[in-house]
Amino acid sequence: MSATRAIDARDLGGDVASLFRLHAPDRRLATDGIRSRLPAGPAATLGERVATFFATPRSGADLLVGALPFDPHQDDALYQPERFSTPGTGSLPSTLGPLFATAELPPAADYADAVARCVAVLRDAPAGEDALRKVVLARGLRVEGAAPIDPHVLAVKLGSDASVTTYVVPLPVAPGEAPAWLVGATPELLVSRRGRAVVSHPLAGSARRVGNEAEDRRRTDALLASDKDLHEHRFVVEAILDGLAPLCSQLQAPPRPSLHATATMWHLATRITGTLKTDDISSATLAGVLHPTPAVCGTPRLPALQAIRDLEPFDRGFYAGAVGWTDASGDGDWYVAIRCARVQGHAMHLFAGAGIVADSQPALEVDETAAKFMALRNALGIDDARAA
Repeated sequence: MSATRAIDARDLGGDVASLFRLHAPDRRLATDGIRSRLPAGPAATLGERVATFFATPRSGADLLVGALPFDPHQDDALYQPERFSTPGTGSLPSTLGPLFATAELPPAADYADAVARCVAVLRDAPAGEDALRKVVLARGLRVEGAAPIDPHVLAVKLGSDASVTTYVVPLPVAPGEAPAWLVGATPELLVSRRGRAVVSHPLAGSARRVGNEAEDRRRTDALLASDKDLHEHRFVVEAILDGLAPLCSQLQAPPRPSLHATATMWHLATRITGTLKTDDISSATLAGVLHPTPAVCGTPRLPALQAIRDLEPFDRGFYAGAVGWTDASGDGDWYVAIRCARVQGHAMHLFAGAGIVADSQPALEVDETAAKFMALRNALGIDDARAA
């Protein structure tokens, strides 16, 4: 890729609704404008559609950016930008107007009930390779602002943790609707491809970080020894290895997870590396194969998807999907779209999830999602709604 001009965070000319940002610890990408859209489709056809797009003669950047929805059967939203560059830093203020949490969906008690029902299903599942073993259940938090919420200022605020990847991705909306974005700060790399080199860095199994050395040591020791969390993590690693194995001539993963720290959470993490068999396997193909992993969905994939549809009272949309880019050579980076909000006008919806297995305890899963919400609330200065 080669930049056509510099774009920094203050450069908001043109169609603000089309501005895309992806700020990883080792790479920054900004795009402006929409030249053409990739024909939408499900994750299984992503690699083929991207290859067809780049094989068709066209002007403009050899680059596609955008997002995959959580449900791999729903339409994705990728497009060719007018221009792109490595953006500057620190150009926007990091101050948001007053924000107030107005509703939880579902409330904590209803979420605990959904977890309990999910645990019952998991415990009653028949033995066998195809039996349901894990389901990731999510909650939503609606937040409203006195003024329209600027997604780029929101991203700057979320990006105070240098270990995460922040993103602002324009989302498709119905004609006449206000622009919408997916904005977040994810710690999790779904897949990266450079030439034949492939990296995935899944996270599963979490504990809240409190900032007290002794207590954090106790929590990390417990996390590393937790059969429940290690079991949950193993599902994710095995699924990614199974997805990559047919495409790779070499594939490596350590036998046990390590700790990955963000400013507010501890996670079990495994760095998976591989070498592709051929040059024509793109990052888009890899993302389509791997998404959604058991870290955001469950395992096996199809039964877990159905359980989520049955137990969650909302459509996830692009939450727990993937955000990233791919170019004409096949290189690209795709990140799991967690720690995020859907922003539109004065409102945003935050999301948090927890992995449920047969020995999960509803109260602890409520606590995990509450901790993830609290991290976002503290970062953004969100208060409870004032009484009318």
